[in-house]
Amino acid sequence: MTNKIVTIKNRAGIHARPAALIVNTANQFDSDIFLEKDSMRINGKSIMGIITLGASYKSEISISAEGPDEAEAVEALVKLFENRFEED
Repeated sequence: MTNKIVTIKNRAGIHARPAALIVNTANQFDSDIFLEKDSMRINGKSIMGIITLGASYKSEISISAEGPDEAEAVEALVKLFENRFEED
């Protein structure tokens, strides 16, 4: 299992557009992908799950993946967060 913690840098947090970017990226990989905030753990390939995290600016999210391409999956998702979902 590969795991990384990221901080949300875009001021709007995770709303519909960033959630869609996360899901589209996650679906490119065969690994099981999960996002966790506080004690809530959701499937990284579920747009509704991601939105229900209620992740706002400066929230910390744990990204984990398990499977044949887990390291690549986590790195691709970390890049989305670091690039602020191309918003600001």
